[in-house]
Amino acid sequence: MSAITRILVLLLAIGSGLVYRRVNQLWGDLPAPTFDAQQWWGDEASPKDYAAYLANTSEVVNNRIVYPESTIEDLAKQLNRTLRLAPPLEGVAFEYGFNSDYLKELVAYWRDDYLPRWREREVFLWQFNHFTTEIQGLRMHFLHLMVYDENKVGKQHYPVLLLHGWPGSVREFYDFIHLLHQSNLDPNNKYIFNVIVPSLPGYGWSQGTSRPGLGPAQMAVILRNLMLRLGYNKFFIQGGDWGSILGSHLATLYPDNVLGYHSNMCNNMNPKSQLKGLLAGLLPSFFAPSGYQDFFFPRSNELRYLIEESGYFHLQATKPDTIGSALSNNPVGLAAYILEKFSTWTNGSYRALPDGGLTKRYTLDALFDNVMIYYLTNSITTSQRLYAEAYTKEQRELQLERVPTSVPTGCARFKGDIMQFLDIQLQDKFKNLIHSTYYRRGGHFAALEVPKVLYKDFIEFVKKVERKFNIKTL
Repeated sequence: MSAITRILVLLLAIGSGLVYRRVNQLWGDLPAPTFDAQQWWGDEASPKDYAAYLANTSEVVNNRIVYPESTIEDLAKQLNRTLRLAPPLEGVAFEYGFNSDYLKELVAYWRDDYLPRWREREVFLWQFNHFTTEIQGLRMHFLHLMVYDENKVGKQHYPVLLLHGWPGSVREFYDFIHLLHQSNLDPNNKYIFNVIVPSLPGYGWSQGTSRPGLGPAQMAVILRNLMLRLGYNKFFIQGGDWGSILGSHLATLYPDNVLGYHSNMCNNMNPKSQLKGLLAGLLPSFFAPSGYQDFFFPRSNELRYLIEESGYFHLQATKPDTIGSALSNNPVGLAAYILEKFSTWTNGSYRALPDGGLTKRYTLDALFDNVMIYYLTNSITTSQRLYAEAYTKEQRELQLERVPTSVPTGCARFKGDIMQFLDIQLQDKFKNLIHSTYYRRGGHFAALEVPKVLYKDFIEFVKKVERKFNIKTL
Protein backbone atom coordinates (compact mmCIF):
# COMPACT_ATOMS: atom_id res chain seq x y z
CA MET A 1 0.00 0.00 0.00
CA SER A 2 1.44 3.36 -1.02
CA ALA A 3 1.89 6.22 1.39
CA ILE A 4 -0.87 8.20 -0.34
CA THR A 5 -3.26 5.27 -0.07
CA ARG A 6 -2.47 4.85 3.62
CA ILE A 7 -3.12 8.54 4.20
CA LEU A 8 -6.45 8.32 2.34
CA VAL A 9 -7.50 5.27 4.37
CA LEU A 10 -6.52 7.05 7.58
CA LEU A 11 -8.48 10.17 6.62
CA LEU A 12 -11.48 8.04 5.68
CA ALA A 13 -11.31 6.25 9.03
CA ILE A 14 -11.06 9.53 10.90
CA GLY A 15 -13.94 10.98 8.89
CA SER A 16 -16.09 7.92 9.49
CA GLY A 17 -15.36 8.09 13.19
CA LEU A 18 -16.30 11.75 13.30
CA VAL A 19 -19.54 11.06 11.42
CA TYR A 20 -20.35 8.16 13.74
CA ARG A 21 -19.72 10.29 16.82
CA ARG A 22 -21.83 13.11 15.42
CA VAL A 23 -24.69 10.77 14.54
CA ASN A 24 -24.43 9.17 17.97
CA GLN A 25 -24.55 12.60 19.60
CA LEU A 26 -27.77 13.35 17.74
CA TRP A 27 -29.46 9.96 17.80
CA GLY A 28 -27.62 7.60 20.11
CA ASP A 29 -28.89 6.20 23.38
CA LEU A 30 -28.55 8.36 26.47
CA PRO A 31 -28.25 7.39 30.14
CA ALA A 32 -31.30 7.84 32.34
CA PRO A 33 -31.37 11.14 34.23
CA THR A 34 -31.98 11.15 37.96
CA PHE A 35 -34.81 12.97 39.68
CA ASP A 36 -35.34 14.20 43.20
CA ALA A 37 -37.96 11.90 44.71
CA GLN A 38 -38.69 14.60 47.29
CA GLN A 39 -39.21 17.49 44.88
CA TRP A 40 -41.95 19.68 46.33
CA TRP A 41 -45.08 20.60 44.37
CA GLY A 42 -47.39 21.76 47.16
CA ASP A 43 -48.80 25.26 47.60
CA GLU A 44 -46.95 25.86 50.86
CA ALA A 45 -43.21 26.12 51.35
CA SER A 46 -41.21 22.91 51.12
CA PRO A 47 -40.79 21.28 54.55
CA LYS A 48 -37.37 21.61 56.13
CA ASP A 49 -37.65 18.15 57.67
CA TYR A 50 -38.88 15.89 54.89
CA ALA A 51 -38.75 12.76 57.04
CA ALA A 52 -41.09 14.39 59.53
CA TYR A 53 -43.34 15.48 56.67
CA LEU A 54 -43.56 11.88 55.42
CA ALA A 55 -44.36 10.63 58.89
CA ASN A 56 -47.20 13.14 59.23
CA THR A 57 -48.71 12.77 55.74
CA SER A 58 -48.30 9.09 54.89
CA GLU A 59 -51.88 8.29 55.85
CA VAL A 60 -54.10 6.89 53.09
CA VAL A 61 -57.67 8.13 53.58
CA ASN A 62 -60.77 6.38 52.25
CA ASN A 63 -62.91 9.10 50.69
CA ARG A 64 -66.39 9.39 49.28
CA ILE A 65 -66.93 12.91 48.08
CA VAL A 66 -70.62 13.85 47.86
CA TYR A 67 -71.60 17.06 46.11
CA PRO A 68 -74.37 19.14 47.67
CA GLU A 69 -77.72 19.40 45.92
CA SER A 70 -77.10 23.12 45.38
CA THR A 71 -74.15 22.29 43.10
CA ILE A 72 -76.29 20.04 40.92
CA GLU A 73 -79.15 22.53 40.89
CA ASP A 74 -76.79 25.31 39.80
CA LEU A 75 -75.56 23.15 36.92
CA ALA A 76 -79.16 22.44 35.90
CA LYS A 77 -79.88 26.19 35.84
CA GLN A 78 -76.86 26.79 33.62
CA LEU A 79 -77.98 24.06 31.25
CA ASN A 80 -81.49 25.54 31.18
CA ARG A 81 -80.34 28.84 29.74
CA THR A 82 -81.16 29.60 26.13
CA LEU A 83 -78.32 28.35 23.96
CA ARG A 84 -77.02 30.94 21.54
CA LEU A 85 -75.24 28.64 19.11
CA ALA A 86 -74.48 29.31 15.48
CA PRO A 87 -76.27 26.76 13.28
CA PRO A 88 -74.02 24.29 11.46
CA LEU A 89 -73.19 24.91 7.84
CA GLU A 90 -75.36 23.17 5.28
CA GLY A 91 -74.34 19.54 4.91
CA VAL A 92 -71.69 19.76 7.66
CA ALA A 93 -71.70 17.17 10.45
CA PHE A 94 -68.61 17.08 12.73
CA GLU A 95 -66.09 18.24 10.13
CA TYR A 96 -65.99 21.73 11.65
CA GLY A 97 -66.06 20.48 15.21
CA PHE A 98 -69.02 19.62 17.41
CA ASN A 99 -72.29 19.90 15.48
CA SER A 100 -74.38 22.57 17.25
CA ASP A 101 -77.73 20.91 16.43
CA TYR A 102 -76.62 17.69 18.09
CA LEU A 103 -75.07 19.64 20.95
CA LYS A 104 -78.52 21.02 21.77
CA GLU A 105 -79.85 17.45 21.94
CA LEU A 106 -77.06 16.39 24.27
CA VAL A 107 -77.56 19.38 26.55
CA ALA A 108 -81.24 18.47 26.83
CA TYR A 109 -80.28 14.88 27.69
CA TRP A 110 -77.76 16.07 30.28
CA ARG A 111 -80.27 18.43 31.89
CA ASP A 112 -83.50 16.42 31.67
CA ASP A 113 -82.33 12.80 31.85
CA TYR A 114 -78.85 12.52 33.33
CA LEU A 115 -78.89 15.19 36.05
CA PRO A 116 -82.17 14.04 37.65
CA ARG A 117 -80.42 10.68 38.10
CA TRP A 118 -77.20 12.19 39.44
CA ARG A 119 -77.36 10.46 42.83
CA GLU A 120 -77.64 7.17 40.96
CA ARG A 121 -74.62 8.05 38.85
CA GLU A 122 -72.78 9.15 41.98
CA VAL A 123 -73.32 5.70 43.50
CA PHE A 124 -72.02 4.16 40.29
CA LEU A 125 -68.88 6.29 40.35
CA TRP A 126 -68.19 5.34 43.97
CA GLN A 127 -68.65 1.60 43.45
CA PHE A 128 -64.89 1.18 43.91
CA ASN A 129 -62.84 2.25 46.91
CA HIS A 130 -61.61 5.83 46.47
CA PHE A 131 -58.64 7.06 48.46
CA THR A 132 -56.47 10.13 48.84
CA THR A 133 -52.98 10.59 50.20
CA GLU A 134 -50.39 13.35 50.01
CA ILE A 135 -47.37 12.84 47.75
CA GLN A 136 -44.68 15.53 47.43
CA GLY A 137 -47.09 18.17 48.70
CA LEU A 138 -50.01 17.24 46.43
CA ARG A 139 -53.24 15.49 47.35
CA MET A 140 -53.39 12.40 45.15
CA HIS A 141 -56.68 10.64 44.47
CA PHE A 142 -56.80 7.02 43.36
CA LEU A 143 -58.94 3.91 43.16
CA HIS A 144 -57.46 0.91 44.93
CA LEU A 145 -58.85 -2.59 44.69
CA MET A 146 -57.06 -5.25 46.70
CA VAL A 147 -57.49 -8.99 46.34
CA TYR A 148 -58.44 -10.90 49.47
CA ASP A 149 -56.17 -13.83 50.29
CA GLU A 150 -58.90 -16.41 49.71
CA ASN A 151 -59.38 -15.10 46.17
CA LYS A 152 -55.69 -15.54 45.37
CA VAL A 153 -55.83 -19.32 45.70
CA GLY A 154 -55.00 -20.93 42.37
CA LYS A 155 -54.46 -17.56 40.71
CA GLN A 156 -51.52 -15.64 39.36
CA HIS A 157 -51.64 -12.40 41.32
CA TYR A 158 -49.95 -9.08 40.51
CA PRO A 159 -50.47 -5.34 41.10
CA VAL A 160 -51.22 -3.20 38.04
CA LEU A 161 -51.12 0.58 37.73
CA LEU A 162 -53.66 1.96 35.23
CA LEU A 163 -52.92 5.40 33.78
CA HIS A 164 -55.45 7.54 31.91
CA GLY A 165 -54.86 10.60 29.76
CA TRP A 166 -56.67 13.70 28.50
CA PRO A 167 -59.61 14.26 28.19
CA GLY A 168 -60.17 11.04 30.08
CA SER A 169 -60.31 10.14 33.75
CA VAL A 170 -60.43 7.12 36.03
CA ARG A 171 -63.96 6.56 34.65
CA GLU A 172 -62.50 5.14 31.43
CA PHE A 173 -61.28 2.06 33.28
CA TYR A 174 -64.41 0.94 35.15
CA ASP A 175 -65.29 -2.06 32.95
CA PHE A 176 -61.61 -2.91 32.58
CA ILE A 177 -61.18 -2.85 36.38
CA HIS A 178 -63.93 -5.43 36.82
CA LEU A 179 -62.18 -7.78 34.39
CA LEU A 180 -58.83 -7.39 36.13
CA HIS A 181 -60.10 -7.71 39.67
CA GLN A 182 -62.93 -10.23 39.43
CA SER A 183 -61.43 -13.32 37.91
CA ASN A 184 -64.45 -15.34 39.04
CA LEU A 185 -66.27 -13.87 36.05
CA ASP A 186 -64.39 -16.46 33.98
CA PRO A 187 -63.66 -19.81 35.67
CA ASN A 188 -60.85 -20.46 33.18
CA ASN A 189 -59.06 -17.24 34.07
CA LYS A 190 -55.95 -17.81 36.15
CA TYR A 191 -55.15 -14.15 36.82
CA ILE A 192 -56.30 -11.61 39.36
CA PHE A 193 -54.86 -8.19 40.09
CA ASN A 194 -54.59 -5.56 42.74
CA VAL A 195 -55.68 -2.52 40.73
CA ILE A 196 -54.47 1.04 41.36
CA VAL A 197 -55.99 3.82 39.25
CA PRO A 198 -54.82 7.34 40.12
CA SER A 199 -56.24 10.60 38.87
CA LEU A 200 -53.17 12.25 37.39
CA PRO A 201 -51.98 15.39 39.21
CA GLY A 202 -54.27 18.22 38.14
CA TYR A 203 -56.93 15.81 36.90
CA GLY A 204 -60.18 14.96 38.64
CA TRP A 205 -59.81 14.83 42.40
CA SER A 206 -55.99 14.98 42.36
CA GLN A 207 -54.57 18.35 43.24
CA GLY A 208 -52.81 20.42 40.60
CA THR A 209 -49.61 22.22 41.44
CA SER A 210 -49.20 25.98 41.73
CA ARG A 211 -45.55 25.71 40.67
CA PRO A 212 -44.27 25.49 37.08
CA GLY A 213 -42.22 22.48 36.03
CA LEU A 214 -44.51 19.52 36.75
CA GLY A 215 -44.06 17.72 33.45
CA PRO A 216 -44.51 14.07 32.49
CA ALA A 217 -41.16 12.97 33.96
CA GLN A 218 -41.91 14.61 37.30
CA MET A 219 -45.38 13.05 37.30
CA ALA A 220 -43.76 9.65 36.81
CA VAL A 221 -41.79 10.27 40.02
CA ILE A 222 -45.02 11.09 41.89
CA LEU A 223 -46.73 7.96 40.58
CA ARG A 224 -43.82 5.76 41.63
CA ASN A 225 -43.91 7.33 45.09
CA LEU A 226 -47.63 6.59 45.25
CA MET A 227 -47.05 2.92 44.44
CA LEU A 228 -44.28 2.69 47.04
CA ARG A 229 -46.57 4.38 49.57
CA LEU A 230 -49.12 1.61 48.95
CA GLY A 231 -46.47 -1.08 49.42
CA TYR A 232 -45.95 -2.04 45.76
CA ASN A 233 -42.26 -2.31 44.91
CA LYS A 234 -42.94 -4.16 41.65
CA PHE A 235 -45.96 -3.79 39.41
CA PHE A 236 -47.31 -3.87 35.87
CA ILE A 237 -48.36 -0.69 34.05
CA GLN A 238 -51.10 -0.19 31.49
CA GLY A 239 -51.84 3.15 29.86
CA GLY A 240 -52.90 5.12 26.81
CA ASP A 241 -52.64 8.78 25.79
CA TRP A 242 -50.67 10.59 28.54
CA GLY A 243 -50.78 7.31 30.43
CA SER A 244 -48.60 5.80 27.72
CA ILE A 245 -46.02 8.59 28.14
CA LEU A 246 -46.05 8.39 31.93
CA GLY A 247 -45.88 4.60 31.84
CA SER A 248 -42.91 4.76 29.46
CA HIS A 249 -41.14 7.23 31.74
CA LEU A 250 -41.77 5.05 34.78
CA ALA A 251 -40.34 2.02 32.98
CA THR A 252 -37.37 4.07 31.78
CA LEU A 253 -36.48 5.81 35.04
CA TYR A 254 -37.38 3.01 37.47
CA PRO A 255 -37.00 -0.32 35.63
CA ASP A 256 -36.46 -2.22 38.88
CA ASN A 257 -40.00 -1.37 39.95
CA VAL A 258 -41.79 -2.27 36.70
CA LEU A 259 -42.59 -5.89 35.85
CA GLY A 260 -43.93 -4.94 32.44
CA TYR A 261 -45.27 -1.96 30.52
CA HIS A 262 -48.33 -2.40 28.29
CA SER A 263 -49.74 0.42 26.21
CA ASN A 264 -52.52 0.97 23.71
CA MET A 265 -50.73 4.02 22.28
CA CYS A 266 -47.10 2.97 21.96
CA ASN A 267 -44.91 5.73 20.58
CA ASN A 268 -41.31 6.78 20.21
CA MET A 269 -40.65 10.35 19.14
CA ASN A 270 -36.85 10.29 18.91
CA PRO A 271 -35.35 11.52 15.60
CA LYS A 272 -34.05 8.10 14.56
CA SER A 273 -37.51 6.61 15.01
CA GLN A 274 -39.10 9.35 12.91
CA LEU A 275 -36.58 8.85 10.10
CA LYS A 276 -37.24 5.11 10.14
CA GLY A 277 -40.96 5.78 9.80
CA LEU A 278 -40.39 7.96 6.74
CA LEU A 279 -38.02 5.46 5.10
CA ALA A 280 -40.42 2.59 5.81
CA GLY A 281 -42.97 4.38 3.68
CA LEU A 282 -40.81 3.65 0.64
CA LEU A 283 -41.16 -0.12 1.19
CA PRO A 284 -44.27 -0.55 3.35
CA SER A 285 -44.67 -4.26 2.67
CA PHE A 286 -41.18 -4.88 4.03
CA PHE A 287 -41.68 -3.09 7.34
CA ALA A 288 -45.38 -3.52 8.19
CA PRO A 289 -46.83 -6.93 9.06
CA SER A 290 -48.92 -8.58 6.38
CA GLY A 291 -52.53 -7.50 6.52
CA TYR A 292 -51.89 -4.40 8.60
CA GLN A 293 -50.06 -2.04 6.26
CA ASP A 294 -53.05 0.31 6.29
CA PHE A 295 -52.41 0.96 10.00
CA PHE A 296 -49.29 2.88 8.97
CA PHE A 297 -49.40 3.74 5.29
CA PRO A 298 -49.66 5.90 3.35
CA ARG A 299 -47.97 8.25 5.79
CA SER A 300 -49.63 11.20 4.09
CA ASN A 301 -52.99 10.05 5.47
CA GLU A 302 -51.68 10.02 9.03
CA LEU A 303 -50.01 13.41 8.57
CA ARG A 304 -53.21 14.94 7.20
CA TYR A 305 -55.24 13.45 10.06
CA LEU A 306 -52.80 14.75 12.67
CA ILE A 307 -52.88 18.25 11.17
CA GLU A 308 -56.67 18.22 11.23
CA GLU A 309 -56.89 16.87 14.78
CA SER A 310 -53.97 18.55 16.55
CA GLY A 311 -55.28 22.10 16.87
CA TYR A 312 -56.24 21.43 20.49
CA PHE A 313 -52.69 20.21 21.14
CA HIS A 314 -51.01 23.41 19.98
CA LEU A 315 -53.49 25.51 21.94
CA GLN A 316 -53.03 23.56 25.17
CA ALA A 317 -49.26 23.37 24.76
CA THR A 318 -49.01 27.14 24.43
CA LYS A 319 -52.05 28.79 26.10
CA PRO A 320 -53.69 26.23 28.40
CA ASP A 321 -55.01 28.89 30.78
CA THR A 322 -56.76 30.79 27.99
CA ILE A 323 -58.79 27.84 26.77
CA GLY A 324 -59.22 26.73 30.38
CA SER A 325 -60.80 30.07 31.26
CA ALA A 326 -63.17 29.75 28.32
CA LEU A 327 -64.30 26.29 29.48
CA SER A 328 -64.48 26.83 33.25
CA ASN A 329 -68.00 27.75 34.42
CA ASN A 330 -69.15 26.93 30.90
CA PRO A 331 -70.61 23.43 31.05
CA VAL A 332 -71.94 23.43 27.48
CA GLY A 333 -68.59 24.47 26.05
CA LEU A 334 -66.80 21.99 28.29
CA ALA A 335 -69.00 19.12 27.11
CA ALA A 336 -68.53 20.04 23.44
CA TYR A 337 -64.76 20.34 23.81
CA ILE A 338 -64.38 16.99 25.58
CA LEU A 339 -66.97 14.91 23.74
CA GLU A 340 -65.74 15.95 20.31
CA LYS A 341 -62.54 14.01 21.09
CA PHE A 342 -64.53 10.90 21.94
CA SER A 343 -66.00 11.13 18.45
CA THR A 344 -63.03 11.80 16.19
CA TRP A 345 -60.43 9.89 18.21
CA THR A 346 -62.59 6.78 18.23
CA ASN A 347 -63.04 6.70 14.47
CA GLY A 348 -62.04 9.46 12.09
CA SER A 349 -64.91 8.64 9.77
CA TYR A 350 -67.38 9.64 12.48
CA ARG A 351 -66.75 13.26 11.54
CA ALA A 352 -69.15 12.69 8.64
CA LEU A 353 -72.00 11.71 11.00
CA PRO A 354 -74.40 14.37 12.35
CA ASP A 355 -74.13 12.88 15.87
CA GLY A 356 -70.39 12.23 15.62
CA GLY A 357 -71.05 8.51 16.13
CA LEU A 358 -70.83 9.03 19.88
CA THR A 359 -73.43 6.41 20.77
CA LYS A 360 -72.04 3.85 18.35
CA ARG A 361 -69.32 2.88 20.82
CA TYR A 362 -70.28 4.50 24.15
CA THR A 363 -73.30 5.15 26.32
CA LEU A 364 -74.21 8.75 26.98
CA ASP A 365 -74.12 8.07 30.71
CA ALA A 366 -70.49 6.96 30.50
CA LEU A 367 -69.56 10.03 28.47
CA PHE A 368 -71.29 12.42 30.84
CA ASP A 369 -69.80 10.70 33.88
CA ASN A 370 -66.43 11.76 32.50
CA VAL A 371 -67.60 15.29 31.71
CA MET A 372 -69.03 15.62 35.22
CA ILE A 373 -65.67 14.73 36.78
CA TYR A 374 -64.04 17.61 34.92
CA TYR A 375 -66.91 19.98 35.72
CA LEU A 376 -67.33 19.18 39.41
CA THR A 377 -63.60 19.25 40.15
CA ASN A 378 -62.98 22.33 37.96
CA SER A 379 -59.92 20.56 36.60
CA ILE A 380 -60.02 21.45 32.92
CA THR A 381 -57.33 24.14 33.21
CA THR A 382 -55.00 22.20 35.50
CA SER A 383 -55.32 19.08 33.33
CA GLN A 384 -54.41 20.97 30.17
CA ARG A 385 -51.29 22.50 31.69
CA LEU A 386 -49.57 19.14 31.30
CA TYR A 387 -49.30 19.85 27.57
CA ALA A 388 -47.47 23.11 28.18
CA GLU A 389 -45.20 21.59 30.84
CA ALA A 390 -44.28 18.71 28.53
CA TYR A 391 -42.72 21.05 25.97
CA THR A 392 -40.69 23.44 28.04
CA LYS A 393 -36.97 23.80 27.32
CA GLU A 394 -36.18 21.87 30.52
CA GLN A 395 -38.38 18.95 29.51
CA ARG A 396 -37.03 18.82 25.96
CA GLU A 397 -33.47 18.74 27.24
CA LEU A 398 -34.20 15.55 29.18
CA GLN A 399 -34.54 13.69 25.83
CA LEU A 400 -36.17 10.73 27.54
CA GLU A 401 -37.20 9.41 24.14
CA ARG A 402 -33.51 8.59 23.63
CA VAL A 403 -33.14 6.76 26.95
CA PRO A 404 -33.79 3.05 26.35
CA THR A 405 -35.58 0.75 28.74
CA SER A 406 -35.15 -2.98 29.16
CA VAL A 407 -38.55 -3.42 30.84
CA PRO A 408 -40.72 -5.96 28.97
CA THR A 409 -43.04 -3.97 26.73
CA GLY A 410 -46.30 -4.78 24.99
CA CYS A 411 -48.07 -2.71 22.33
CA ALA A 412 -51.74 -3.10 21.39
CA ARG A 413 -52.63 -1.04 18.32
CA PHE A 414 -56.21 -0.04 17.57
CA LYS A 415 -56.99 1.08 14.03
CA GLY A 416 -58.98 4.16 15.04
CA ASP A 417 -56.23 5.65 17.21
CA ILE A 418 -54.67 8.96 16.29
CA MET A 419 -51.16 7.66 15.50
CA GLN A 420 -49.33 4.37 14.98
CA PHE A 421 -45.69 3.32 15.27
CA LEU A 422 -43.94 0.37 13.64
CA ASP A 423 -42.03 -2.16 15.70
CA ILE A 424 -38.75 -1.02 14.12
CA GLN A 425 -39.46 2.48 15.46
CA LEU A 426 -40.39 1.29 18.94
CA GLN A 427 -37.46 -1.10 19.38
CA ASP A 428 -34.95 1.75 19.55
CA LYS A 429 -36.58 2.76 22.82
CA PHE A 430 -38.10 -0.46 24.10
CA LYS A 431 -35.34 -3.05 23.91
CA ASN A 432 -37.65 -5.85 25.08
CA LEU A 433 -40.71 -5.30 22.89
CA ILE A 434 -42.10 -8.79 23.31
CA HIS A 435 -45.75 -8.26 22.41
CA SER A 436 -47.17 -6.47 19.35
CA THR A 437 -50.81 -6.79 18.27
CA TYR A 438 -53.32 -5.16 15.91
CA TYR A 439 -57.07 -4.64 16.20
CA ARG A 440 -59.27 -3.20 13.50
CA ARG A 441 -62.07 -2.37 15.89
CA GLY A 442 -61.30 0.25 18.49
CA GLY A 443 -59.73 3.67 18.82
CA HIS A 444 -58.02 5.96 21.28
CA PHE A 445 -60.14 5.17 24.35
CA ALA A 446 -59.74 1.41 24.21
CA ALA A 447 -60.37 0.75 27.92
CA LEU A 448 -63.79 2.41 27.65
CA GLU A 449 -64.67 1.28 24.14
CA VAL A 450 -63.39 -2.31 23.96
CA PRO A 451 -62.46 -3.31 27.54
CA LYS A 452 -62.68 -7.06 26.90
CA VAL A 453 -60.34 -6.85 23.92
CA LEU A 454 -57.85 -4.75 25.86
CA TYR A 455 -58.08 -7.10 28.84
CA LYS A 456 -57.35 -10.20 26.76
CA ASP A 457 -54.43 -8.45 25.12
CA PHE A 458 -53.03 -7.40 28.48
CA ILE A 459 -53.32 -10.95 29.85
CA GLU A 460 -51.50 -12.33 26.81
CA PHE A 461 -48.74 -9.82 27.47
CA VAL A 462 -48.49 -10.83 31.14
CA LYS A 463 -48.20 -14.48 30.10
CA LYS A 464 -45.32 -13.64 27.77
CA VAL A 465 -43.54 -11.71 30.53
CA GLU A 466 -43.89 -14.71 32.83
CA ARG A 467 -42.50 -17.13 30.24
CA LYS A 468 -39.64 -15.00 28.94
CA PHE A 469 -38.50 -13.48 32.24
CA ASN A 470 -39.48 -16.22 34.63
CA ILE A 471 -41.41 -13.98 37.01
CA LYS A 472 -43.75 -15.44 39.56
CA THR A 473 -46.86 -14.17 41.29
CA LEU A 474 -46.19 -11.57 43.98
